[in-house]
Amino acid sequence: MSSPTQRLRRWWASRTLRLRITLVVGVVALAALLALSRLGVGLLYGTMLGAADAELRGEAQGVAAQLAAGTPPADVRQPEIRIVDSAGDPVDGGPDLPLRPKQVRELAAGDALTAGRLTELRRWLAVSTVTPDGSTRLVVVTADIVGGTMLLAHAAVGFVVGALVVGAVVVLAAWVATRAALRPVDRMRTAAAALPPGQRLPVPVPRDELRALAEEINLLLARRDEAVARLERFTGDAAHELRSPVAAIRAQAEVAVAHPDPELAQESLRSVAEEAARLSTLLSDLLALARADAGQRPPAQSVDLVAAARAAMGRAAGAEADEPVLQLVAPAPAHAGASPSEVALVLDNLIANARRYARSLVRIGVLPARRSVRLVVEDDGPGIPEADRQRIFDRFLRLSPEAGGGAGLGLALVAALVRGRGGSVTAGATPSGGARIEVRWPAAAVPESGPAPGTGPPPAGSARSARPGAGPPDGRSPPAGSARSARPTAGLPDGGSPSARSAGSTTPEAGPGPE
Repeated sequence: MSSPTQRLRRWWASRTLRLRITLVVGVVALAALLALSRLGVGLLYGTMLGAADAELRGEAQGVAAQLAAGTPPADVRQPEIRIVDSAGDPVDGGPDLPLRPKQVRELAAGDALTAGRLTELRRWLAVSTVTPDGSTRLVVVTADIVGGTMLLAHAAVGFVVGALVVGAVVVLAAWVATRAALRPVDRMRTAAAALPPGQRLPVPVPRDELRALAEEINLLLARRDEAVARLERFTGDAAHELRSPVAAIRAQAEVAVAHPDPELAQESLRSVAEEAARLSTLLSDLLALARADAGQRPPAQSVDLVAAARAAMGRAAGAEADEPVLQLVAPAPAHAGASPSEVALVLDNLIANARRYARSLVRIGVLPARRSVRLVVEDDGPGIPEADRQRIFDRFLRLSPEAGGGAGLGLALVAALVRGRGGSVTAGATPSGGARIEVRWPAAAVPESGPAPGTGPPPAGSARSARPGAGPPDGRSPPAGSARSARPTAGLPDGGSPSARSAGSTTPEAGPGPE
């Protein structure tokens, strides 16, 4: 069962913003006005008592002077002037004072006090003096303050009524002002609800909070439209890329069924296996990209990039004489904050991409740089045009499909994995004109003991390039044991940049990938 405080909170949270603002303003204004009213009444009361005390003190001091001169107490006694000793007993022949002993002691101490019922309030004050015979006497004077008290009561009522009236006016003004202030927000809400795709909210002219809100909503709409368009392109491209291997598998199966020749069936089965491997690789790339986009990645570890680069070079090394040479440049240890599978996947894609277009050399550099570590993969191929150095990281992008290659997911997957760890990927050119891909990962602390993550041998089938002779026929990353079929000049009569530099992907069927 909920407590009253919880019920009050739920009730308050269910109210409209206009009502909550009005209630808060009204309560604060009423509390402030009531406090001011009390302060005003207190000031009036203090002023009235101060004036009464000053008048009574003057009278008492005059009588005290007469007593000090030797005048008998009975001669100066009046209804509002009494002479008593230090114990409060009358010495002027009159009746006892209508005060308690405690009040008499307060008067003897020099304090003024108010005593009596509400309709008979009186102010009392005493001044001590010494008579000629050496005895101490108290001159007690009093005055009626009922009239002043009634005046203060009427003033207090007036203050309270005035505070309530002013508080009601403030509440009404707050309600009207809040309604007027929120009217543009209502109009903006209505406009946003009826906004067609691709359109933006009108931005108010004044540079106020509503203008900032409209600008932020427009930026949100722009991001939404961009995400929708990207998803539509991604879906269409994925469907298009999946259609080719599926159609090839279906055609080969139909041929095998229509012509039950053992030799032809064996060739058809080989083609079906190749297309199935291509389809499996494409699906693995799509799954890895989807996981990267969703942020589904394992916790970051300290991965030894030098050891990971050596392992990737071992997986990519081929036996053909015309294979480009893989060279590692690592002047110092470097550890990246990522997962071993991500580092392996990035290295496999970058190395395979560089080997496809290199003439004779692929250089892998691992360089520590303060808070980050750099992985630089360079080749001596024709390079990448400056206008395309940003586009090569787009998904399903193949600058020249006729040059062969995969589905255009290799570098896109690299960018997604690295940027998901807070790193960056850039494309540039070497001094000789070749391609240069630089990856920056956040640096990680060196483990105290034990092998660094990612330094062990890769799992079986972790990189397609590690399986000689099993590469896909569509121009994806060349197999380690096959001849390099995508020379820089092959399929590039114009001598331009590699057409499928962003197409290569070494994503394994069951190898490293986002976990």
